[in-house]
Amino acid sequence: MTVLCSCHCLYIRAAAVCARLVSSEETMADREDNVTIPEFSSLLQMDPYLKPYEKDFRRRYELLQKQLFQLEEAEGGFDLFTRSYRTFGIQRLPDNSLSLKEWAPAAEALFLTGDFNGWDKFSHPYTKKEFGKWELILPPKHDKSPAVEHNSKLKVVVHTKEGRRLYRISPWAKYMTQEKNAVIYDWVHWDPPQPYIQIHPRPKKPTSLRIYEAHVGIASPEEKVASYTNFTMNVLPRIKDLGYNCIQLMAIMEHAYYASFGYQITGFFAASSRYGTPDELKQLIDVAHSMGIAVLLDVVHSHASKNTEDGLNGFDGSDSCFFHSPPRGEHSLWDSRLFDYSSWEVLRFLLSNLRWWMEEYHFDGFRFDGITSMLYHHHGIGTGFSGDYSEYFGLQVDEDSLVYLMLANQILHSLYPDCITIAEDVSGMPALCRKVEEGGLGFDYRLAMAIPDKWIQILKEVKDEEWNMGNIVYTLTNRRYGEKCIAYAESHDQALVGDKTLAFWLMDKEMYTNMSSMIPMTAVIDRGMQLHKMIRLLTHGLGGEGYLNFMGNEFGHPEWLDFPRQGNNQSYRYARRQFNLVDMDDLRYRQLYAFDRDMNRTEDKYGWLAAPPAFVSTRHEEDKVIVFDRANVLFIFNFHHSKSFKDYRVAVELPGKHKIKLDSDMVQYGGHGRLDHNTEFFTEPQPFQGRSNSMQVYIPCRTAIVLANEEIDYCY
Repeated sequence: MTVLCSCHCLYIRAAAVCARLVSSEETMADREDNVTIPEFSSLLQMDPYLKPYEKDFRRRYELLQKQLFQLEEAEGGFDLFTRSYRTFGIQRLPDNSLSLKEWAPAAEALFLTGDFNGWDKFSHPYTKKEFGKWELILPPKHDKSPAVEHNSKLKVVVHTKEGRRLYRISPWAKYMTQEKNAVIYDWVHWDPPQPYIQIHPRPKKPTSLRIYEAHVGIASPEEKVASYTNFTMNVLPRIKDLGYNCIQLMAIMEHAYYASFGYQITGFFAASSRYGTPDELKQLIDVAHSMGIAVLLDVVHSHASKNTEDGLNGFDGSDSCFFHSPPRGEHSLWDSRLFDYSSWEVLRFLLSNLRWWMEEYHFDGFRFDGITSMLYHHHGIGTGFSGDYSEYFGLQVDEDSLVYLMLANQILHSLYPDCITIAEDVSGMPALCRKVEEGGLGFDYRLAMAIPDKWIQILKEVKDEEWNMGNIVYTLTNRRYGEKCIAYAESHDQALVGDKTLAFWLMDKEMYTNMSSMIPMTAVIDRGMQLHKMIRLLTHGLGGEGYLNFMGNEFGHPEWLDFPRQGNNQSYRYARRQFNLVDMDDLRYRQLYAFDRDMNRTEDKYGWLAAPPAFVSTRHEEDKVIVFDRANVLFIFNFHHSKSFKDYRVAVELPGKHKIKLDSDMVQYGGHGRLDHNTEFFTEPQPFQGRSNSMQVYIPCRTAIVLANEEIDYCY
């Protein structure tokens, strides 16, 4: 099986008001005459180049409204529709009866078997209902306890029209486990007598979003699959200390193949059992909330695993059900199945899936994986997006999935005003992060995916003295106005085997022998330490309206990331994060950790991520200097490998006294301590580089400093 990480490669009341415009007696034609279509004036004024595509925006919005209307008519509204996880799968009723419901339109018959009936394949048949649904009621036992006990195993037996008998896991299964040395996951009935009750409220949506991207299984120095409890006890305190206010959890939805990094989903409603129980995940999120940290789920609705016995594929014996029939229903690069977003029951399944993670586990939002594959019929395969607007409209756009994303965002933000949604899209589709009523898809943020690619390309191909400051600034600032971006220097993609982290590109094998702070830095370690800090701060300050870091990269985690697989003899050596390195006083990893922490704390004080885009006043090619201001904070970067500048003139807008607030050259950050933090810098009424004032500063080579105006009251 070929498995690739898919990363390579839109008030409840507002929507309800739209629905209430139509009485149950009205027809769709009546509705279309009555509903007011937005003019999208703000979007088109912001970007006049979108004007030729106004009809496309109108069509998308009308399709969304049609879906909302149909949900109101057929299901009583999206609130009930998206709570279908309360009726499908297996549910315990107040009298301890069990209600079971599945959608298997191609099946000839359905039966339930399991521990509860001695694995009898015929004793408990489902009753066929309309629209491909099947139902079964299990009365309680004589002692009034449920017929199926907590932690017992179950299977759906599917009889096909061709006479086959298939053993399947319910697509709505809430817990799946794997016996030692087994290949297939089992459906385990999860109904604990005393479930964990989360007590801490969700934090408010951060104004400045600082994300710690994390994988529970590798969150330990030990060569094993780490647990939810380990993450709660040992990693959450570090994340809090580092100043991140949001965690993005990867690989939580159940996936049979660990090395897929969580991107080949088999159990969409099941929290992965390899890290522990659902209650332990709930506790993790509850503790994070107690620290004021929001938690996002890396949700994969772009495709699904091809597994049949423990996945969605072939659930009812057909080659479609939840998916398009091949070839449309198969992704050639990911070797996976593609959802049919035009299907009513697929919409029920996916939208209820989002609601489940929000309601049951109290997640605070989602990072939607593989959006590019969803948006276009070509899935982005063999397509180089040039930025021509015609690439984002027309027949190549998959309107079914596009409207699904609009619907998902509209519902999520209506039900949960503080919900955060992030799109992973490499195409740069316009209006991805504009509200649906403006003609957009409704995401809050998009990932600025060109930034890490640029840093890797520079480190691989360009000599230090040939770094192009203008090109770097262009990459960091080249984003759609009015659409928020999450900037990052590197994510999990850059840590995967076959690539290297920034730290490894910079310092490589010397990280094994020369990272001790008890010995002088070699030239390689010195360069690597300084550039690692500068790259991250420049990305943090200039690259977006949010910032992301992958776990361990904040302290320059050595080596790559590789999960146990046949090709490495099932080794966990590289499937771990060596947090223990930070705890060693004599290693320089601690210095990088300290800088990352203080970078976040400085942003927390001044709030540049929540401010308008920066004004870049200097991008000097010969001096290798970049200067910009944002949120009334001045950033100065000297990337020159050897040249320091004693009285370097920099542009400042507001007059006043400035002092250093962050300095990458401080000794505790692995720098050389060349700057005096008692120094006060005073502006002069001398216009410079497009700003009203200027001042002179000392800026050592390979150093970045952040200065704040002492005469401004920062009310962030």
